[in-house]
Amino acid sequence: MKGNFFLGNKSFEVRPLTERALSEGEVLVKVAACGVCGTDVHIYHGDKGSAEVHPPVVLGHEFSGIVEAIGASVTTVKPGDRVTVDPNIYCGKCYFCRTGKKQSCTGLQAIGVTMNGGFAEYCYVPESQCFLLSPDVSLRAGAMTEPLACCLHGIDKAGIRAGDSVCVIGGGAIGLMMVQLARLSGASKIILSEPVEFRRRIGLELGADHAIDPFAGPVSEQIGSILHTPGADVVIECVGNTAATSQAFEAANDGATVLLFSVPKANTYHPLSLEQVFQKELKIIGSRINPDTHLRAASLINSGKIKFDRLITHSYPLEQLQDAIIKQTENDSIKVIVEPN
Repeated sequence: MKGNFFLGNKSFEVRPLTERALSEGEVLVKVAACGVCGTDVHIYHGDKGSAEVHPPVVLGHEFSGIVEAIGASVTTVKPGDRVTVDPNIYCGKCYFCRTGKKQSCTGLQAIGVTMNGGFAEYCYVPESQCFLLSPDVSLRAGAMTEPLACCLHGIDKAGIRAGDSVCVIGGGAIGLMMVQLARLSGASKIILSEPVEFRRRIGLELGADHAIDPFAGPVSEQIGSILHTPGADVVIECVGNTAATSQAFEAANDGATVLLFSVPKANTYHPLSLEQVFQKELKIIGSRINPDTHLRAASLINSGKIKFDRLITHSYPLEQLQDAIIKQTENDSIKVIVEPN
């Protein structure tokens, strides 16, 4: 079996994976599909992931597959089961783990970040990180469980109430999942702000009531003409640049919650009008990874209530991982996956 190892400096190499006996509580997963995440793009360019990356390592933390073999004490999955994997492994001992904030765990380990992950034919995974997928769920959709779990954590923090208006900034894979989750949360009006026309069209198909081009005119005016209010009750930013952050504050109604969900580049700063925060009584929230939401995400995927067929636009073999990462940054893609087998 083989994996595509990240060597640092934008370099990869396909190498054999070390085969070994499974520990008692371990599962060997034959990887079916692994998504390219914005975090992978950051790591590719030399930034850290959810934890420090020490090459050589196999990246890929958004993946699904089929259980190939299990350790002696494993009881929750069996060979042949279809599974999604939660990559984040918390220490359970630090201050943050013991006070309900495990996403800030000081001993965080992550499959596909600090240890070999899903850009490989097989992956060794602790039983605790495996979650069952229904037989009728595509394994491509199963690979979207981890980003959906992260979105669920963000949606929880945004606190959408039934009847709220919601503006989602950015129509990439995350933004289009946020559109669907906002609909499930009871939003009365959902506006997607996205400059790429085909993404706006897909956003409307997936539940947005309106899709605007932020370059067609001031976002506040476009939203005001739709909602007849100065902005939306909840704004979810899913792009990761300062222009999108500016849009998010422009799109916010008085008393709004602004969720800055995207993973920004390191050392990115945005000037903030304290007067605007004061006058509008804005609530500004961040969101990090997926503490305790992976099972809920798998349940949503198994229910068929989140649609992924329009989100996955490109697929690459294992050997073309670098091409896949580059494609993920281009406007003609939404979600790029690697299919190692």
